[in-house]
Amino acid sequence: MTYESAKKLLEDWGQSHLLKYYNELDETEKQSLLDQIEGTDFSLLDNLKEENRFSAQRGKIEPLGAVTVDDIARNSESYRSTGVDAIRSGKVAAVLLAGGQGTRLGFDKPKGMFNIGVNRELFIFQCLINNLMKVVEETGSYIPLCIMTSEKNNEDTVNFFREKDFFGYNSDYVSFFIQDMAPSVDFNGKILMESKSRISSSPNGNGGWFSSLVRSGLMDKLKAQGVEWLNVFAVDNVLQQIADPMFIGAVIESGCESGSKCVAKADPYERVGAMCLEDGMPSIVEYYELTDEMANQRLDNGELAYKFGVILNYLFRLDRLVEINSSRMPVHIVEKKIPHIDENGCQVSPEKPNGFKFETLILDMIHMNRSCLPYEIVRNREFAPVKNPTGVDSVVSARALLTENGVEL
Repeated sequence: MTYESAKKLLEDWGQSHLLKYYNELDETEKQSLLDQIEGTDFSLLDNLKEENRFSAQRGKIEPLGAVTVDDIARNSESYRSTGVDAIRSGKVAAVLLAGGQGTRLGFDKPKGMFNIGVNRELFIFQCLINNLMKVVEETGSYIPLCIMTSEKNNEDTVNFFREKDFFGYNSDYVSFFIQDMAPSVDFNGKILMESKSRISSSPNGNGGWFSSLVRSGLMDKLKAQGVEWLNVFAVDNVLQQIADPMFIGAVIESGCESGSKCVAKADPYERVGAMCLEDGMPSIVEYYELTDEMANQRLDNGELAYKFGVILNYLFRLDRLVEINSSRMPVHIVEKKIPHIDENGCQVSPEKPNGFKFETLILDMIHMNRSCLPYEIVRNREFAPVKNPTGVDSVVSARALLTENGVEL
């Protein structure tokens, strides 16, 4: 992109201030700024218009059951056979969402690089690869693994995997892609500048993984390989079972377009989103959206009506994701405290929200599918999130669960 074309583009969007300090920059900085402008999705700004704003108002929310642990045990032979066949036929790939840092753990590196071991090194990434290797050993087939990083942690993540020889996984089956960024704006819709040469931006939410995959070219590669299903999972659950043949088989046999691994909630107010129906379509209601009445609602058998909490382990049909991506996902506008430079070029670290960030959410992908199979897991075997240093969902609790499952620390 040339300076002239950038100037014209910014004038059209009312964002000419992004070039205010252009003449003060060196040649490298100038090119970097032009590249950022070219890569910015200015159409996101249309979401600030009142008529285009995504409404947070929910439709009619109703309970949704799940394939329970008992159901799975009764059908295990069939589910496993169907899932193994799909994997051996090359129809399944996995996508690891690993764009975050371990800041909340006091660790200023990619979260997956955190060492959760005690008497030996055992990294979060290593735990996940070990879990995936179980499927390789069972099926005799490597599963393509696409790892989503961020601009901030991509270099560290890629180098770490190379240094560790991919923890024994066949590197020919591992690809990396960087999550798309979204510009940050002030309350007047003006894009903020992080510095004189850098636009303020942030990752576009966990629902941006598929559009980022498409932009990277990996989606075309997966389609060419015959992949039909994508298992998407988060980096912070060290017991996460990836490309689980039983899960895959259950979803395929159900005829559903998607599937979601779920855990029976520990209590009505556990901080996990709950599977539900929204206007008759599969959806996820966040824990903070449940009223006291809904949280404590019981079925005739005495169980919680909104019992099944999601763990961010989903199975999506690739062709349906292509349709969803083409129809554009809802964009959530979130108030944030956004560091930036002011009109005088001075750094500002706000103490209260001063603008908006744009995010897409993976839970909207579930709602945009016509059907979803909630699939119950055994909590102590598959759910050990590492979100805090101590306490609930912490390094401490995850270590205890790893030990309980026979993992040497």
